[in-house]
Amino acid sequence: MRSINIIVLFSAVLVLSIAGCITPQEACKGLLGISTKALEDGRKDALVKVLNYDCKTCYDKTEAILKAMPKTSIYAKSNSMIAVYYVDPNTDPVGIFFKEVDAGHTQVEVTSPNPASKEWVSKNVLPRRSYRLLRLPGRSKRA
Repeated sequence: MRSINIIVLFSAVLVLSIAGCITPQEACKGLLGISTKALEDGRKDALVKVLNYDCKTCYDKTEAILKAMPKTSIYAKSNSMIAVYYVDPNTDPVGIFFKEVDAGHTQVEVTSPNPASKEWVSKNVLPRRSYRLLRLPGRSKRA
């Protein structure tokens, strides 16, 4: 009976992967709790700032701040994104995305399914000064 359950589960994952609903990699990340898909999908509602730093400096400074914060834990990183769990009292994922505007400016987007977590991380990670607001079409929210 147990082997039949394993075969059914494996078959379901395989069918969903082939159908295009979910990739095997994303399915594994979801099972492990380290998926960033929800954060990437939520970028349209992100809080956006443009900082007066080049992209590498901005990324490094943000990572250092996040590592020192007691209520956050980094769980995924790439060249253009840092994903953290914000714990207070629930655990919410928060994504910070970096995009180079020009040599001296970087656009930073903070996103989360939980608006309170998004606001808290934005206010505690991004500098209050040393930035200019970027007006993007279709974006009305600012950090």
